[in-house]
Amino acid sequence: MKTLHFETSINAPAKKVYDIMLNEETFKQWTAEFSPTSRYKGSWDKGSKIIFLSDDEKGNVCGMVSRIKENLPNEFVSIEHYGSLEDGKEITEGEKIEAFAGMLEEYTYLPTENGTLLKVAMDTTTEWEAYFNQTWPKALNKIKTICEAS
Repeated sequence: MKTLHFETSINAPAKKVYDIMLNEETFKQWTAEFSPTSRYKGSWDKGSKIIFLSDDEKGNVCGMVSRIKENLPNEFVSIEHYGSLEDGKEITEGEKIEAFAGMLEEYTYLPTENGTLLKVAMDTTTEWEAYFNQTWPKALNKIKTICEAS
């Protein structure tokens, strides 16, 4: 397992960046960089289950089963991934799950003179490292664009 780090400076207050990242509609916009059908089901409240969904190439719903480990509004969000969704079923055990169970994805919102420094730390496996290294910068650019345009 490896932790990847990404960041971007956004000319908007932390509250706005936080709200845009987690709002159901704007979440779909910036996470479209990962999957055009990206969305979530659940709550961002600490301790809550949240499922990150998308449709595969055959139109089947798939995703990651996660829990919100921490949510300090406008400051920090920690997501722990512990399962997958396949064929409408939550899978939380087995060899495939063991490869990523417990991995964290974290967002830190740091106020700056001109707005917010958004930092992302994400655990990943070697198999997904190149994908996230390519895709996270695009997603951060999309967040920046949405925040600064509205």
